[in-house]
Amino acid sequence: MLKSQIIRAKAPEMDPLRLGMGWNLGDLNKPQIIVESTFGDSHPGSAHLFTFVDKAVSGIQEQGGKAARYFATDICDGMAQGHDGINYSLASRDTIANLIEIHANATTFDGGVFIASCDKGVPAQLMAIGRINIPSIVVTGGVMKAGPDLLTLEQIGTYSAKQKRGEITEEQLDYYKHHACPSCGACSFMGTASTMQIMAEALGLMLPGSALMPATSLDLETIAYKAGKQIVKLALKGVRAADIVTKKSFENAIYVHAAISGSTNSLLHIPAIAREFGIELSADLFDKMHRNARYLLDIRPAGTWPAEYFYYGGGVPRIMEEIKSMLYLDTLTVTGQTLGENLENCKTNGFYDRCDELLQKVGCKREDIIRPFENPISKKGTIAILKGNLAPDGAVVKHSAVPKEMHTIILRAVPFDCEEDAIKAILTHKIHPGDAVIIRYEGPKGSGMPEMFYTTEAISSDEKLCKTIALITDGRFSGASKGPVIGHVSPEAAEGGPIALIEENDILEINIPERKLQLIGCKGVRKTPAEIEDILLQRRSEWKPRPLKYQKGILKLFSERAASPMNGGYIE
Repeated sequence: MLKSQIIRAKAPEMDPLRLGMGWNLGDLNKPQIIVESTFGDSHPGSAHLFTFVDKAVSGIQEQGGKAARYFATDICDGMAQGHDGINYSLASRDTIANLIEIHANATTFDGGVFIASCDKGVPAQLMAIGRINIPSIVVTGGVMKAGPDLLTLEQIGTYSAKQKRGEITEEQLDYYKHHACPSCGACSFMGTASTMQIMAEALGLMLPGSALMPATSLDLETIAYKAGKQIVKLALKGVRAADIVTKKSFENAIYVHAAISGSTNSLLHIPAIAREFGIELSADLFDKMHRNARYLLDIRPAGTWPAEYFYYGGGVPRIMEEIKSMLYLDTLTVTGQTLGENLENCKTNGFYDRCDELLQKVGCKREDIIRPFENPISKKGTIAILKGNLAPDGAVVKHSAVPKEMHTIILRAVPFDCEEDAIKAILTHKIHPGDAVIIRYEGPKGSGMPEMFYTTEAISSDEKLCKTIALITDGRFSGASKGPVIGHVSPEAAEGGPIALIEENDILEINIPERKLQLIGCKGVRKTPAEIEDILLQRRSEWKPRPLKYQKGILKLFSERAASPMNGGYIE
């Protein structure tokens, strides 16, 4: 018997209330499917999703189910940039997950189709799926087209910094702003939104090849319709999300993450998602797996092409086909078949033929976008976890985006207690080669863990600084960020972590090959490790915690209850 039928027997009010919505008597006995989306007039990643909601509903109804549409609209990190709105971003992930939990459990459903596109909506839905553990399929809203001359949104930060320095005119900046987002969909680079769409498929929760399709593609509407039909089949068979998403699934996803040079924000989201499935994933596992992983994808911001080309190159199936010797091919997926079976089907069902037709239109070869396993961009993955007396619990760096000359370097600390002061110093040329810009009190408990996007763009767009300074923070970075930037420093400053104790002219060592981030001198003078330890103990005795930045609302709750960035930054 379906779960919804059991609940109906306990709750006699449910039938008349549903009939009051226009349902008929036959609908009451059908598999009840929640169609949860982030649709809303909030940003390009969500404004188009209602089309896919309708298609999913049609598929559900044709397969004999009854659909109920629910909405938990997300925000846009891009629109939140440059003001305190970005402080709400990470907290919004947990808030959406909580709302979906309420939606799914207050009424009860036999299965769900979950539709989102972007940075916090996709991981929020994945967290909620693990928490409610019903048969589930994810449909993502795809990626927007690139603009003229393959212009993409992540370049706007660079152009904005150039305009502030007088390197381009305001008219040039306006042109870029007016043409960077020509359609709906996630931003067209391998940022957090694109990465998390791919992670959802890599976990086995999406129909094969559907992650990061062009948002305007009719194929995406077909995928939503097929997902609606398939979820009814999974519901009738009782195949729950936890039957599909296992520790092996997460390890598959981490290898895919390395292959695509995925966003560092994934190290917040994937452990938080795994936790909801009852699986513990440490940052050290990411580091261990990335050390031996292939990096294959030549997509911006680290690579050449806009994100729509990912699908042209064969998408997640092609990535997994290239690295399948490293994957667990026996993991179950929402198709009802294993990952290995799905990959074989892609070879015979015309999937790659359709991708090749799209490649021909843009004049590329598959190898231009997705390198073969034998000829990777790197054999050492893309992410490293650094530790040391500055980050005892760890810090995250995308080493594939760091200039080689910055992989082992000694720098002079220039600390700031907020991002605004740091970016002002960079743009007014008060930061010089050899400096380490420290931005602290921007972690989850400090201010909600905003992105340091404009600071990273100011650095990466400055020819004198992009290969001579580093940015180190307990905050996080946009998935569009590139360059010598180290984030998620833990413990964070608001908890009295060592990053709170750094002073002007302290000497820092970054050693990515040896995974070190440490203080090696104070006030310009080298010290022994024992002397450094004594100095930090003395400074800590004089340090006083700051009052909460927010005294009411969700950010107060988040500041009080947020887990460490290295554990996922979720609300405990």
